[in-house]
Amino acid sequence: MSIYQYEQAFGACDKTTSAMRKAIDRWFALYYDETADSTTDACQRIPYTVVNKLVKSVFGEYQATANTPFGTKVLKALDEKKRLAVQLALVGGACYIKPCPTESGFEFALVPRNQALIFGRNGSGEPTDMGLVEKSVFGNHYYTLLERRTVDAEGYLTIQYRLFRSNDAQQLGAEVPLENVPAYSRLAEFYCYEKPVGSVGLAEVKPPMFNCVDGSYDGVAAFAPAEGLIRNINQNEAQLSGEFSRGESRVIASKDLLDKDLGLQDHLFVGLDDDPEHVGLTVFSPQLREESFLARKQEYLRNVESVLGLKRGMLSDANVELRTATEIASSSAEFSLTVMDYQAMWQKAVERTMALCKILAELYGFKTVDTGIVSIDWGNGTLYDQEKIWADYMEMVDKGILKPEVALAWRFGMQDADEKVVREKLMPHN
Repeated sequence: MSIYQYEQAFGACDKTTSAMRKAIDRWFALYYDETADSTTDACQRIPYTVVNKLVKSVFGEYQATANTPFGTKVLKALDEKKRLAVQLALVGGACYIKPCPTESGFEFALVPRNQALIFGRNGSGEPTDMGLVEKSVFGNHYYTLLERRTVDAEGYLTIQYRLFRSNDAQQLGAEVPLENVPAYSRLAEFYCYEKPVGSVGLAEVKPPMFNCVDGSYDGVAAFAPAEGLIRNINQNEAQLSGEFSRGESRVIASKDLLDKDLGLQDHLFVGLDDDPEHVGLTVFSPQLREESFLARKQEYLRNVESVLGLKRGMLSDANVELRTATEIASSSAEFSLTVMDYQAMWQKAVERTMALCKILAELYGFKTVDTGIVSIDWGNGTLYDQEKIWADYMEMVDKGILKPEVALAWRFGMQDADEKVVREKLMPHN
């Protein structure tokens, strides 16, 4: 018997609301959409631009270190996935990091929100029952691996796998043994961990904004609040393109001229059923309204920047309007706070992932399981300019109102050290 619905195959009901399912589909469609028609043109790729600029800003000066060999190895594997994980979270409202044990430690797989079903949550909104979907092609068939993860009240995690094969990519098809795909042959159909894991074994990366779709625990895309504005921009772009197309000079001729095979181009010569007595050619050159369309587009782009907390000029033309120094500083400060929110999102995901890897390492019998302490340095920002603070400290030292030991301790991260230790390590001896 062929199966078409994931919920039917899992035997459970996805708790994600209908509004959220539609929104998630729209966000991915907006992000990947490159098609253009007579009413909309997504050539500016606003969702991609927003996500790309945010990710670059978040990780521009990112450095993460751990103080144990095992923690360093885990962190290195996670660093390879950090940008993609955040990108997927900003597009779909969430991304799930799945630790995969190897002989040398852990590798990480990423599960986008549109490949995850939520069957249950606890009182804090954390998933307690999830279904994951993984598609592949092997031979002449389409395969879909369904993975269900359930954690009970005591924290014990159970994982179930089912494999479906089909000749059509649009349906699951019939269930087949896991051995049909070599990559899945070592998976157990049913497995329960001997000790509590405390979660479904996934670390969630979720944007910090409150859900603006249905108010649920589900996360929303980074560009979700500006979805309507983005669609207006796409419509404006199509209208602007159409204006140029229609603004091309046209030669209007009586139809009897076009009936002759003169090799005339259809987009340039337009035939009309004119009065036979008025045979001839008329050139029509409409006036373009380029300025009006461009002004409207800039207004939309500025509104997107305001709604999403972006710095003025990241999407719009920064020179379109005159702005005071206060407005510029305010825009930069707001963007800095926006970036800090996303940095906190990733830092939380790192902490969860490292804690989860420590638990799983113990369960898998790794010799070393200490992930240690992770330190993350985000570098300088608009609201926290390290060089400016250092200059202020040096000025206070020159004026004699601050001890040089205090300034040096701050500069080199030795705030807890005794002044004598700072002098011995950092200050030259006369």
